[in-house]
Amino acid sequence: MTNEELLSRLADRWSNHSPRKFIRTGLREAAVLIAISEEQGELSLLLTRRTTEMPTHKGEVAFPGGKREQYDADHIATALREAEEEVGLDPSRVRVIGELDQVISKFGFLVTPVLAVIPHDVELVADSRELDCMFRVPLSFFSREPDEYFQRDGIVMPTWRYEKFRIWGLTAYMIAELMNRYFDASINVGRVAAASQDSNEE
Repeated sequence: MTNEELLSRLADRWSNHSPRKFIRTGLREAAVLIAISEEQGELSLLLTRRTTEMPTHKGEVAFPGGKREQYDADHIATALREAEEEVGLDPSRVRVIGELDQVISKFGFLVTPVLAVIPHDVELVADSRELDCMFRVPLSFFSREPDEYFQRDGIVMPTWRYEKFRIWGLTAYMIAELMNRYFDASINVGRVAAASQDSNEE
């Protein structure tokens, strides 16, 4: 299947799915941009690594994104604004597919992933105040079994190691759900019995 066919199937599957929504009081709202592009002939995901100076998720791999502001029209607007601020992504170069299943972070945020497609040659510049780097990972990399699992609050979380990066936590959880639902993967998410270690990891 070609990349265009994969993206077409992705859009079709999204149109036939009602994303999971949570109704919880007291949670702050945030959104992240799950940006897919074609890199060296195959589809890839854009990821960033936060600096160690950030107040939360220090030094962790994450999608571009952040807290929803009052002036944001919706979660898509939040994701696009944050991506522009963090990596210089021009919103006009983004083809938004739509919102994915919401997740809740350990810091009390209700996070809405926004799925989108961006050109492979779009100009990106990481904001050094928030990020120490950005990188792309082939989607096919995430179709394989994660390197390890750990358990937090009764939920199994996958972990991948790609080059010098450790992709884990909520970011890995969202990737696993994306791969399972839209790319026919069978990554263990949420089944406690498969957790190998270690419930105390932060």
